[in-house]
Amino acid sequence: MSEVHIVVLGGGPAGCGAAYQLRKEGKAKVTLIEQTQMLGGNSGSFEVDGQYLDFGSHRLHAACDPEILRDIKQMLGDDLAHRDRHGRIRLRDKWLHFPLKTTDLMMRLDKPFAFGAAWDVLKRTLFGKGDEGTTFASVLKANLGQTICEHFYFPYSRKLWGHEPDKLSGIQAHKRVSAGSISKIIKRLAKPPGAGKFYYPRKGFGQISEVYAQEGEKLGAKIKMGWSANKVVQLQGGGFDIELVNKAGDKENLKADQIWSTIPVTILSKMIEPSVPQEVLTAAEKITYRSMVLVYLSLPVDQWTTTDAHYFPEKDIHMTRISEPKNYFGLQEPKGQTIVCAEIPCERGDAIWNMSDEELGHLILQDMATADLPIHEPSKVFSKRLPQAYPIYTMGYENDLNAMDNWIDAIPNLLIYGRQGFFAHDNTHHALYMAYSAVNCLDSEGNFDHNRWLEYRDIFATHVVED
Repeated sequence: MSEVHIVVLGGGPAGCGAAYQLRKEGKAKVTLIEQTQMLGGNSGSFEVDGQYLDFGSHRLHAACDPEILRDIKQMLGDDLAHRDRHGRIRLRDKWLHFPLKTTDLMMRLDKPFAFGAAWDVLKRTLFGKGDEGTTFASVLKANLGQTICEHFYFPYSRKLWGHEPDKLSGIQAHKRVSAGSISKIIKRLAKPPGAGKFYYPRKGFGQISEVYAQEGEKLGAKIKMGWSANKVVQLQGGGFDIELVNKAGDKENLKADQIWSTIPVTILSKMIEPSVPQEVLTAAEKITYRSMVLVYLSLPVDQWTTTDAHYFPEKDIHMTRISEPKNYFGLQEPKGQTIVCAEIPCERGDAIWNMSDEELGHLILQDMATADLPIHEPSKVFSKRLPQAYPIYTMGYENDLNAMDNWIDAIPNLLIYGRQGFFAHDNTHHALYMAYSAVNCLDSEGNFDHNRWLEYRDIFATHVVED
């Protein structure tokens, strides 16, 4: 019997992880399709002036599945560092260490904020937390109290997703806020996840996806970069005919027994033939993403600060986070230069999205001044744009997502998974876990165990983002 041919759409962690694992297990012939010339997707990396940069701040968390972490360690070797986290959050004009530390909170936390949070805890102890409701606002208020919500989570959520907290689904609170209750905050203070450490590759976070692809190629996977799926035709008797196109407009066709897609489900739904039902297309139009502009400033110093990432929930600062990639691995080179990356959530096509690099540079320097951060005249400013940075869970979004999910699930031999495929708030270790889980559902003859996959999906539903 000939080997089943699986075409993986998307070269992010979920796609590269599946390509590697499928070949490692010898379960399928694999072709991975990536539309750009870079692997990793939003979790990719690129080099500028001798520095490896990411698309925003990324790190591999200690919560990573042991088997996956073992593979990554084996593949990267000395190129994988295990580092202490040194983040900072600016809360009511005061800097707090992130992850939170008990002694730091006692010394630096704004006193009115501390008293307000304590009063919220006392009220909940005396009267109970009350009904959670169904919105992001009601869920967090019931669990964390008014003070933490009004001064931290609500302003941060307005910046991050561009919606009022009461217009967002409560699911967003459960999926996105890892410390979603006072008891969880206390547990994290007593025992920080991963002992306050993280993993990071020497050549940027995208090196994880790159090494998965490289090892997958050694085992026989074909990695086809610079091509994207333009049309997916279902064939009678099973399988697919995929029309590929590159930037030059060249086209070619590829036959597949199965398609494993990690690309945004909204994009996938528009390329499948026979034509997609109108109700599914309508549902796809209602699924929305928050975009992001990444602003990179090259500064003429060895090191800007000792902090890996600064967080800004306040509304008077445009960026939500600024990171210094050299600090993530602890690199000393190049001397006399470091590049920082500021993240500004926005809507595709709005004023922020359309700003020039010069305008964006001035905006970030203004933010630095507002936050009392060190200011150096940048020698270079450039930007990157992510059209689909974060999924937005507006009220009732799950109905539209389920309509799309049910339709795709009814198509034989088509699998969706990964952060973009599932429209999920997930970390890279979650995406890789999905990839490994999918491979576990495929037997040696190419048969996919859908019942086992549903069991895995129940596990995926419990994933909560690690910040």
